[in-house]
Amino acid sequence: MLLDHATLSTLRDHHPAWRLLASPHALLVASFLHRVFVAPNVRVMSEADLAEALEDELFTLREQLGPEAYPKGAQDYLNDWAAPDKGWLRKFYKPGTDEAQFDLTPATEKAIAWLLSLTERPFVGTESRLLTLFALLEQISAGTEADPIKRIEDLRKKRDALDAEIARVLAGEVPLLEDTAVKDRFLQFQQLARELLADFREVEHNFRRLDRKVREKIALWEGSKGALLDEIMGERDAIGDSDQGRSFRAFWDFLMSSRRQEELSERLDQVLALPAVVQLSPEPRIRRVHHDWLEAGEHTQRTVAQLSQQLRRFLDDRAFLENRRILDLLHGIESKALALREALPSGTVMHIDAMGADIDLPLERPLFTPSVKPRLADLALVAGEEEVDTARLFDQIVVDKARLRSAVQRALRRQPQITLRELLEDEPLHQGLVELVAYLELAHAEDSALADFRALVDDAVIEPVRWQARDAAGNAVTREARLPRVIFTR
Repeated sequence: MLLDHATLSTLRDHHPAWRLLASPHALLVASFLHRVFVAPNVRVMSEADLAEALEDELFTLREQLGPEAYPKGAQDYLNDWAAPDKGWLRKFYKPGTDEAQFDLTPATEKAIAWLLSLTERPFVGTESRLLTLFALLEQISAGTEADPIKRIEDLRKKRDALDAEIARVLAGEVPLLEDTAVKDRFLQFQQLARELLADFREVEHNFRRLDRKVREKIALWEGSKGALLDEIMGERDAIGDSDQGRSFRAFWDFLMSSRRQEELSERLDQVLALPAVVQLSPEPRIRRVHHDWLEAGEHTQRTVAQLSQQLRRFLDDRAFLENRRILDLLHGIESKALALREALPSGTVMHIDAMGADIDLPLERPLFTPSVKPRLADLALVAGEEEVDTARLFDQIVVDKARLRSAVQRALRRQPQITLRELLEDEPLHQGLVELVAYLELAHAEDSALADFRALVDDAVIEPVRWQARDAAGNAVTREARLPRVIFTR
């Protein structure tokens, strides 16, 4: 984008981030919202909790700066920051609740991130950034090379370099990074981790903006309902197939891998224990930053699901209004007809064609055809002597959900998360499909928090689940069910 005078003037007048930096209350807004939302990675906060936290902040500032500082109440400030002319907070209501909720807008987070960049850093690292740039160019070049001969040459060069490095390590030459290089790379990792959390709010904001645009199109639509649905589904597919949607889906698939999460946890623990990193006094939340990514991504997924559900309800309400309009028209016709019943119109009302009599000749009627009489065989019914096992009528399959819950808890004691397929490899199904349905019911149960675990469902990945069963003849067969990936986490 070209930063000419007209563009900067428009940004200064309309962009919420610029208005926040130019506001006389920028110190209060930026410091409070950073402490409440950005630092602890809080996505949504209720109005009562946020107002209470702001009251404590205002009380402390008035003790330091005097009673005249920030004279308005906390509720007034929150409503002012969420006003359309400010746009620093997003005020909304969750479905089924009447308490307001608040969340940061992407513009506010950008302004806070820019203010954080003004603070003094231990040093400005350049080596790690240069290496990152070279690595990105190498990935782009290797990923777009269509000539297999050149690809094989590049892979062989990498293999030779790895073999040479392995030989040096085996010979006792173990090169280690200096403390300066370690600090440089860790500070870049910490900055990228914070920026990635901030990107989730912008992705979620883009989804909400698409939903708002679709609602406006529905309100102003004058064509058929089929054409409207086709237009809406096309835009939903467009956002999912866009560069941003594909990138977010690839990121989510990578993060949902249990092996990747365990690898991230191990590497973070290893890096945070280095003396050079300890000297930097890293943020406490950096140890579980991948869990923050997972929570932020899950919140974005839930937001998209809620938008789709609200859109469906919006379409249903529109169909209900159309049907009600039809009923109102029919009711109006009936009312006018009843009003005219007692006051018959005079003169000719309408013309009818010449009347004709219906003539039915008796000989044109079909003859009577008697129905076929059934013939009953003269057989004597004799009671049989075969004994029937009535116990099968009372044989019910009961799945012990406590046993399944214990199996999930035992697996989560060994590792932070496990998929349903991995769990069934260690704990095979004994009762077939009924037991599998019990696992799914346990994953979606409302009281799953009592079992110290929760379940996530990734609809983008379909996994097969197999178990051994018996057919009607008693032979051993293998059954298979395909279902979305279910992940149990602590």
